Parts: sequence; C-alpha cells; structure tokens
Amino acid sequence: MELNLLYMIFFVPLILILPVISLLKGAYPHSVIAAGILTVIFMVLVGPATAGMTKVIRCFVLEKHTFIWHDFWKGFKGNFKTASIVGFIDCIILLSALSSISFYPALADHFNTKALYIPMVITLSLALVIIIMNFYIFPMMVATTLKAKNLFKNSLALAFVAIKQNFITFGIIIVTLALMYVFRLYVLSVFMLLVPFFPAAFLCLVACFNCYPVIQKYVINPYYTSIGEVNPELVDETLDDTERIFEDMGGKEKPIEQRKKGKGKRIT
Repeated sequence: MELNLLYMIFFVPLILILPVISLLKGAYPHSVIAAGILTVIFMVLVGPATAGMTKVIRCFVLEKHTFIWHDFWKGFKGNFKTASIVGFIDCIILLSALSSISFYPALADHFNTKALYIPMVITLSLALVIIIMNFYIFPMMVATTLKAKNLFKNSLALAFVAIKQNFITFGIIIVTLALMYVFRLYVLSVFMLLVPFFPAAFLCLVACFNCYPVIQKYVINPYYTSIGEVNPELVDETLDDTERIFEDMGGKEKPIEQRKKGKGKRIT
C-alpha cells in the first residue's frame, strides 16, 4: 500500500489535465498547451517510477529486505534514461490501441468495408505483445546491466517462450482492472479509496512473481554459468553435510586442561 501510494504520485500530472482545461476554458490555445505539457511530463516520468516500484517488488519476490523509499528512488534514478524511453513508448502504444477501437470501426462503417478492421486487429495485437514484454523489461532493467537493445530483444523472446506465465499474469491483470472498472461505475467511493493503495503495486507483484523466475532461467542463470559461478539470487537448501562450509562441533570439544599455578614474574 505504501509503495502503491508512492507510485501514484507520478500520476498527478495526468490527474491535473482536466482541472487545468476547465480552469483555462476561455483560453483555448493555453489550455491545450498546458494539457500537452502535463501529458508529456507524465509520459516521461511513469517509466522511471515503474522501474523504482519494480526494484522494490523484486526484493519482495526474492524475499530480501528492502527500504521502500530508498530503493524506489535508487531504481528511479539509476534507470531513468532507459525507463523513460520504455514508458514513453508504452504510452504511445496504449493510446494508439485505445484510439483504434473507436477509429477503425467508424471508418469501416463510413466506407462500408470490413477490411479496415485489419489495422485495428494489428494495432491491438501489437499492444498485447508490448504489454507482455513489460512483464520482463522492467525486472530485467533493475536486475541487470543490459542495454536497451538487449532488453527489448530478450523481453520479446520471453513474451513467446513463457506462454503459461504470460497468460496467467495477463488474466489476473484483466480481472483486476475489470473489478476496478465495476467499482468505478457502481461504487465510486470504493474505487476512489482503492486507487491510491491497491492496483498498481499488486499487479507489479503478480508480474514479478510469475515472470522473474523466467528471467532467472533464461537470462541471469546462463550468464553466471558462462563465467563459472552460481547465481547469488538462488539459495540452495539441498546441501548435505559433506558440502557445507561450516559444521556444528557442539559436543565434540575437548575439556580444557587445568594448568598448575606458579609464581609469575612481574615486570617493573
């Protein structure tokens, strides 16, 4: 809940768009410019904010201690450039997908042809692939030092390799968002109460929990294998007594022999 609240701070520019337009209703160019600036600010900051949230959630998944405030900002600043690019692209793809749902059917009715539904299907399919790629881009971003090119390449490959994990994750996301939409329509007070504390961090946790093991298997573990080391994220609890570094010697100590007391020399 604390992490979700921290993440939602970066949605303030998006929330302010409607009030700003209403406030500057008489000055049309100024309202459009102000709304555009707020939109761009959100599109630039949402990626780094997601990277910061993912860094904290990754520690949760690995059952490692984390300082939410410190690690969030560490992930935010440490991945700002790459995360801004990813977040900006995500926003454009999402806006394109939402626009295609209303644009292409209207165009198809106007020209009386169903062929114009094909671009809509292509756009929605591309948006789906991009969404699934995000299950892997941000966890890899905060866990590795891969460049942006390799992040996109690996996430695209994993989007088709781990079909089961992707299907489960996407299904949970759809159900959660549908539930939030129902609250928005029929119980607005519950929706307003939940938004600051619940959906974003929970969905990030679901994505990391299901998909980070896939990243370990196909990206992180092979790297450590290639250099002859074991992934430090993995904890092997199957070691037998012959493989342990330390051994409990309790009960095997020899008794301490009592030394005879003698006259010692004093140094003055």
